[in-house]
This record gives sequence, structure tokens and C-alpha cells, in this order.
Amino acid sequence: MFTPQPIGFIHSPYTQSSSIPKGLGARHDAEGTIELLREFEPGLQDIEGFSHLFVLWYFDRSDGSSLIATPPSDLSRPHGVFATRSPRRPNPIGLTVVELLRRDGLILHVRGIDMLDRTPVLDIKPYLSSIPAEKLRRGWLAEAEARTKP
Repeated sequence: MFTPQPIGFIHSPYTQSSSIPKGLGARHDAEGTIELLREFEPGLQDIEGFSHLFVLWYFDRSDGSSLIATPPSDLSRPHGVFATRSPRRPNPIGLTVVELLRRDGLILHVRGIDMLDRTPVLDIKPYLSSIPAEKLRRGWLAEAEARTKP
């Protein structure tokens, strides 16, 4: 077993999970910052060269877990938690892709925040993908989106 430790914290406009956009058509355009703890500053070397970042974070205010979830984007039927972005997970770890706007020392200014203010950050990695868009599948989410189109 390992015990994850935060490398920093999110500064977000969201103080309650109900204010974070969810469901079909939700846009994640909120700007915020990731403030790293001083001892991790050397790990930011050369990060400015990347446009987007993966942010791994801890659902520190999640309430329990469940293997079945009914996301707001498809209230018509439940799905396995591993096929959703539900915060009620066996290991309460979140993953978000953000756009890196700029770096100021220990602070990364980002767009695409969908975390609560003061959320602990576990890791940051550059966003890299070699999968062409036409090969990506969106599973039940594509089906839910199709049902809502006129």
C-alpha cells in the first residue's frame, strides 16, 4: 500500500459541488490555479512547453463509495462507477485535463477547473495522446447525447 500525499492544492471558484457544471453540454471553462508546495517546485521545470495537463486529485469531500452511479448526463439508467466520473469511487481519485495558461513560480494558471477550492492535487502530467479523434468512442455518453438532440 502507499499513502498519497498532496503535492499542492487547487484554487477554484467552486466552493460547493452543486456549483460545478455537470451533465450533458456542461462546459468546464472556469479558470483557477494549482499551487504546488515549495518542495515540488523543481518538478515544474519545462512544464510551460505543454498546452494541456492531466491533473490527478483527491475527492477529499466525497461521501462514501458505490459501484453503481446515475450521472446527471444520463438519469435514464445507472452505470458502473468505472464508466462514469462519479466522485463516489472505491479510491476517491479524480482526473481532469486542464489548459495551462501560464506559470508563475509555484503557481500554474489553468482553465478547465472542475474541482472544489482547496482540493488536494496528487500529481500533474503533460497531456499527450496519439489516439486520433475518429478512433475515440464515447460509450453511453454518446447515446445519452443522441437522445437529447431534437
